[in-house]
Amino acid sequence: MVRFLRVIVLAALALGLFGFLSLGALFVISGGQPVDFVQKSLIRLSLSSRQDDLRRAISDDTTPVRFTVSPGDTPPIIARNLAGQGLIADAALFVDYVRLYDFDRQLQAGTYFLSRALTIPDIANALTDSRNTQFAFRILEGWRLEEIAAAIDANRYFPFSGADFLAAVGPGAAVDPQFASLVGLPPGSSLEGFLYPDTYQLPADVTTAWLRDFLTETFLERVGPQIPVDAAAQGFNLYQIVTLAAIVEREAIHADEQPLIASVYRNRLRAGMRLEADPTVQYPLGAPGSWWPRITAADYSGVFSPYNTYLNDGLPPGPIASPGITAIQAATYPAESDYYYFRADCRSDGYHDFARTFQEHLANGC
Repeated sequence: MVRFLRVIVLAALALGLFGFLSLGALFVISGGQPVDFVQKSLIRLSLSSRQDDLRRAISDDTTPVRFTVSPGDTPPIIARNLAGQGLIADAALFVDYVRLYDFDRQLQAGTYFLSRALTIPDIANALTDSRNTQFAFRILEGWRLEEIAAAIDANRYFPFSGADFLAAVGPGAAVDPQFASLVGLPPGSSLEGFLYPDTYQLPADVTTAWLRDFLTETFLERVGPQIPVDAAAQGFNLYQIVTLAAIVEREAIHADEQPLIASVYRNRLRAGMRLEADPTVQYPLGAPGSWWPRITAADYSGVFSPYNTYLNDGLPPGPIASPGITAIQAATYPAESDYYYFRADCRSDGYHDFARTFQEHLANGC
């Protein structure tokens, strides 16, 4: 009997020692997190038979779907919302996947652009990268407000329409009084010319007001403090400089020619001559599908608009487009010249021939 009890005790001790050593080994193997290790081992075993489900997207539709992760959202909540928006088919599978690969600790709050063509691993990766909460948007130099609005409509990532944006930047829209004062914006004027052209990375939750303010703030940053001071010393406010710069932007194909084109218009203003700038005739004629239509000689006298500088003295009432910084600099610091005329040269290279007299101007014709 004693011998039997001794065997039992020795067996128990051996089992205890084995268990202790096993737990110790498990502790070491798991990096000090045995419970987590066991749970992940079970998940890995479960997912091993579901690789096809992980690699399968809902569809091949790449249309952006706006998806928001709110602060405090847990993986089960995120998975439920993904399934609710038709981005994944199995919420539990998503939770297991992010748990196994530690994405559950990396998921970031924000608004993302996903699509139904993404797999669960694709979506999990996307929700850990804040770059997926932004999208690119480009405004070209020389675009008018309507062209910016059209680009908004053509961009699938905006949460608002081009018409919504026009309502925020068009005539009569609310404008920051400080900005209006800085640039000399007349009451009730649109922000034409002051939505700085560039390529931007915009947040997914962009609003019309945010975009308006961002573009006007960028304008002020790019123009800097010295141009308004130097313009004022020449008798111009910033609104007038941008009005002239917009014409220069539309006339010049090559930026290196902008200062010389600006000199022609500055010379004409100084001499009391009309600017006679073709873009100011195109502007009032612009319409959807052709915002800068081809014009004829008859339009010079036939387009009755305060913008038509063939019929009206001085600068037009305001900018006709968004000029870039080189055009604004050219309008502020034009080249020194005695030219009063220019026309497209006969080489079809985008450059112009300049003339001092109308006779020289005619002689430059092709």
